[in-house]
Amino acid sequence: MRGNETGGVVAAFFDLDGTLIPGPSLERRFFADLRYRRTIPIGNYFLWVAKALRLAPRGIQTTRHANKMYLRGVRRDGGEFSDAERINRAIPRFFPAAIDQVGWHAKQGHGIVLVSGTLAPLADEMALALVVRLAVRGIEASVGVCATRLEENEGGWTGRILGDAMFGEAKARAVRRIAAEGGFDLSQCYAYGNCANDRWMLEAVGRPTAVNPSRGMERLARRRGWSVLLWAEKSTLTQTVQKRHRRDQAKKVA
Repeated sequence: MRGNETGGVVAAFFDLDGTLIPGPSLERRFFADLRYRRTIPIGNYFLWVAKALRLAPRGIQTTRHANKMYLRGVRRDGGEFSDAERINRAIPRFFPAAIDQVGWHAKQGHGIVLVSGTLAPLADEMALALVVRLAVRGIEASVGVCATRLEENEGGWTGRILGDAMFGEAKARAVRRIAAEGGFDLSQCYAYGNCANDRWMLEAVGRPTAVNPSRGMERLARRRGWSVLLWAEKSTLTQTVQKRHRRDQAKKVA
């Protein structure tokens, strides 16, 4: 993660999946692309299951975010988005309102950092795409990245994570570290996240905002008095509201 290149004391920390971009998640898209190209060795699925069983006592979120054994032996130079066609297919578009908000921070001279549980190479691609989107609007920006990093060996991934898998409390630790290294005043900083797993990151700053919040995050935001923003497209929000309504009705019947 690059340091404070703006010379200011304020930074804006953004989650990626569900906050700046719609689902499915970046890693799920990446996994689907690898499967389509038959890049994942068959044995990796068994390695993934074995690791999942070992992680299970630590909870479903740890099992989900800290297990990358499906990537063992996958070559990094064959796993990233390396041509225009694949970039256009694999990189989702940002929510328009998300670009507006990031652009506002850039104009204020705030540091901008993506803090995501996705794989670092995927987050790097999104950071570059974000810089390009802003440049089209005439806004110059530098976007830092703090994401899940993988160990490499002879050009391929080992499936092991370097440092923390970037989710939950690890995001808050990362934000505090970035602030200390970059000279940011956390009481003046912003953070944007969409799910309960982002709560620790939002709690670490003075200006937290729940974006397109999950039910759990929405309840927490209301209790804490955090700002709530809806950046998802109208059709997406309508579908989400309808799903919640159906679940609520089902619970009442039960």
